[in-house]
Amino acid sequence: MTSSDPSEAQAVALAEAIAHAVDGTHFRIAVAESLTSGLLSVRLGAAPNSSTWFAGGVVAYMTETKHRVLEVGAGPVVSARAAEEMATGVAKLLGANLSISVTGVGGPDKQDGQEVGTIFIGIHSPRGELHVAERQLGGSPEEIVDSAVVAALRLLEARVHALVQPSARSH
Repeated sequence: MTSSDPSEAQAVALAEAIAHAVDGTHFRIAVAESLTSGLLSVRLGAAPNSSTWFAGGVVAYMTETKHRVLEVGAGPVVSARAAEEMATGVAKLLGANLSISVTGVGGPDKQDGQEVGTIFIGIHSPRGELHVAERQLGGSPEEIVDSAVVAALRLLEARVHALVQPSARSH
């Protein structure tokens, strides 16, 4: 990946937007990653003032790690349910009130009956609300990972803005 990589530039810009939106708020963000192998955490950790709002991340690549560390139940780990449980598990583990998870299939073969490029992104919000998005991405395994990071950051940015705006209006 080079600095001229458009997905990298998008990811950096999205992470910076998230950082600015949560700066000075009560939000503590955590990440649970499988497919993205820590790249989502890298982007958030490099954003401005991340030490004040980024609680950390867990890379749970192996299925057994998802079960043991993040308390994902038995069954397919490339699924909406697993994304929800990963987001909830990492929030609990790291004491965060907002968390995001990414699980999916980068290739070269299907997994859990899902096609290559299928990803699930889970978001656990402060009052326990869960949101899951499914995306179908294309390209090489590296391109799928990069696109998954951008997709996750887009969803997190939208969720942060939806949560921050109402509280900003009440002041």
